[in-house]
Amino acid sequence: MAVIGEFTTNGNVIQGNVRTLTVAMKVRLHPIERVSRDAPDFRAVAKGAELGAGWKAVSGNGEPYISLKLDDPSFNAPINAALWPAEADGDYVLVWNRPNREAA
Repeated sequence: MAVIGEFTTNGNVIQGNVRTLTVAMKVRLHPIERVSRDAPDFRAVAKGAELGAGWKAVSGNGEPYISLKLDDPSFNAPINAALWPAEADGDYVLVWNRPNREAA
């Protein structure tokens, strides 16, 4: 598990920074109207380009979070991470876990 970003709420937009050894960018999550049950709740934007989407979710422990998928042609692979509420109201931390590779 690695914290790869810090975010805060500004009005109805969640904004923050994503930082890894190869990625450093400011990201804004804009709420969008869902058109279906599986549609995202947020659109992720960086430098004016759409970068991905976020879905409201609830953990097995009943904790709400945002499941975030970021992708760009410059990435080796998509970033799938969870945006968890931080201790300060309106703040979040972006947590990434390496996916388990199961034997084929």
